[in-house]
Parts: sequence; C-alpha cells; structure tokens
Amino acid sequence: MDIDVRGPRFGAAVTAAVLAVVLVTGSAWLRAWQTLAFLLGAAGGVRRSPYGLLFAKAVRPRLGPPTEFEAPEPPRFAQAVGLLFAGLGLVGYTLGPGWLGLAATGAALAAAFLNAAFGYCLGCELYLLARRVVVRVG
Repeated sequence: MDIDVRGPRFGAAVTAAVLAVVLVTGSAWLRAWQTLAFLLGAAGGVRRSPYGLLFAKAVRPRLGPPTEFEAPEPPRFAQAVGLLFAGLGLVGYTLGPGWLGLAATGAALAAAFLNAAFGYCLGCELYLLARRVVVRVG
C-alpha cells in the first residue's frame, strides 16, 4: 500500500531539526534518540517510526487529503541508510573519534534537509539505483 509523500517529508524535517541540535550541543542522548527513530523506521516502515506516528496522529488530520503517493520501500531503505549514519555518529559521539560523530551527523543532516526542503530523498534514490543494478546484473 502506497504512502502519503508528506509523511516522510515531515519526518525528514523533524530529523533535520533533531540532527541540527545534535551538531550544536553534541548530545549523545539526542543522537541515541534519533538512532532509535531510524531503527524503528527501518524495521517497521516510516508509518511506524515515531515521526510517522506523529504525522498520522497530529499533522495529517489537519491537512487535506493526500494527492501524491509513493511506494513505502524506498523511504524504508532511506531509514536504514539513516540508521547506518546515526549508528556511526553515535559511536563517534560516545566512543570517539569525535570527528566521526560530527561527519556522520552532518551527512545525515544534509540528507534529511534535502528531503524536507526539496523533496529529494537521497536514500530513496540509492534504493532505486540499487534496484536498477540488481535487475541488470540478475
């Protein structure tokens, strides 16, 4: 079942805000929260992520009906990519080196901002590229 494209963009906006605060404060706890959010999104899909649930309960009822939909697999893959960067960032913030935490958080922030501001989901594009490569090879 396809999903409302506004949900992942809302999640990306919240993610970008959280990651910006992480970069400013260096909070490993907030970084751990974002890692958990990515884990839940990768495991259960964006609808079951904390930001997806917030969108469904608090935001979507205030909006008009969706006019654009997308398959759930690319955003779910994007959550897994986010989880990878969040995990690296969490390791960097908690165990070191500190530059790893900053770099991974900055990369995740850039990707979340692209999705939130411009609707360009970098992880989704990676998913589609991987699918094309698998089809050509297989």
